[in-house]
Amino acid sequence: MSDRRALLQHAPVMTYEEMLEKVRHEGAYPTRERAEEAVRLVLSGLGRQLTGEERVELAARLPLQAARILTEQIPDIEPLTGWAFVKDLATRSGMTLATTRWDTGSVLVAVAALAGPELLTRILRQLPTGYALLFGRAELTQAA
Repeated sequence: MSDRRALLQHAPVMTYEEMLEKVRHEGAYPTRERAEEAVRLVLSGLGRQLTGEERVELAARLPLQAARILTEQIPDIEPLTGWAFVKDLATRSGMTLATTRWDTGSVLVAVAALAGPELLTRILRQLPTGYALLFGRAELTQAA
């Protein structure tokens, strides 16, 4: 299923405004506009990391405006670790690492709630190490 098809078959559980309010609350942002800046930054970055069915399924669960932000991005050839992801977002936004880490966690916790546990587990398996904590989960490790 293509990213475009996911947008056409869209049935999110919350509106974009509700998502922004959830992020505003999670991140203790003073305004909806500040929450929206964080959402745009983090979803753009996530769109550069996710590929395949997980990307399509996540887009279908996000509010339409959020799904568009995610799917407008072309996935990077080399995926970034969680920490490199935060550093990349900080560089792109000109914000400090601490602020960017806060923004990332605030947005990805809301994304995790929309994704649900099964899809989130699949997303985390696709991504390099370091993303689980950003999504508000313990890091998944494989037994030796």
